[in-house]
Amino acid sequence: MNKIAIIGPHHQDGWDVLQKMNFDVFEITDLTKKNLIKELIDVEGIALRTTKLDEEILSKCSKLKIVARHGVGYDSVDINYLNQKKIALAITGTSNAVSVAEHVMTMFLNLAKNIDKSNILTKKGDFDKKADLPDFFELYKKNILILGFGRIGQALAKRCLGFEANIYVYDPFVNKEIIETNKCNKIDFADGLCLADFISIHIPLNKETKNLIAKEELKQMKENCILVNTARGGIINERDLTWALTNKKIYGAGLDVFETEPPLKDNALFQLDNVLLTPHNAALTLECRKRMAVETCENIAYYLTNSDRLNKNNIINKKLLKLI
Repeated sequence: MNKIAIIGPHHQDGWDVLQKMNFDVFEITDLTKKNLIKELIDVEGIALRTTKLDEEILSKCSKLKIVARHGVGYDSVDINYLNQKKIALAITGTSNAVSVAEHVMTMFLNLAKNIDKSNILTKKGDFDKKADLPDFFELYKKNILILGFGRIGQALAKRCLGFEANIYVYDPFVNKEIIETNKCNKIDFADGLCLADFISIHIPLNKETKNLIAKEELKQMKENCILVNTARGGIINERDLTWALTNKKIYGAGLDVFETEPPLKDNALFQLDNVLLTPHNAALTLECRKRMAVETCENIAYYLTNSDRLNKNNIINKKLLKLI
């Protein structure tokens, strides 16, 4: 019987997938490195939330065949070691696009229309002081730059088009025809930064994208620009973002992800009123948690027992494993 470890909360719908197929499924709640090494020694599959799995841990997993992330980012897993040992790494590539895209729209609208400030003013009894609020804006006919045009980027584009906005896409890995088929415009990175009224980030964190948005890039943005990151912390340099927000170089920012998670209590962004912060929960709607748990566990089940049903696009190292 295949032994599968669940690390981190997974909705019962995901457990049901594995249990109905008679896998031996158990949950690990003690996430210390010492215990992980002990518990994972004979598992064939791991369903993983955000716990870090480095080479020291993975090298002790003598029977491991697949690590399945409950999400799309995999910077917490040592991909080089998995590739070396030809262990599959899977993501939930189809589950979270709607939830994250809606989260971005929520941040866009909240920041653009000063919803938080209006709410505080009203509750304080200052209803007649609404003229004191900063100017706020519509999305109608505004220029929206989407950095990264995978499933989430495309889902966001559909929602922005509903507001009759102009959508621009920077993604060097997606050809112009696909972007234009989605009623968007392909643009260079530097040109997009200068043009955009709203920017949303949907790219992975790696050596090339770390600090992609820093002081020089922030200087290129419009003063009324709203910048949102629901991808990975580290793509935006937080110190430089704090500088830009403090000095009104951009209008506002929304972050669901941080350089350090959880962020330190003395994070300077906490003191600003033109930034909206959420605790990395853009993909944690009930519907999305169900979809991701099911997709995570299906990735494991089908990789181990039924490759014909496996969504091979979810396997990050599919070329190495000769799945295409």
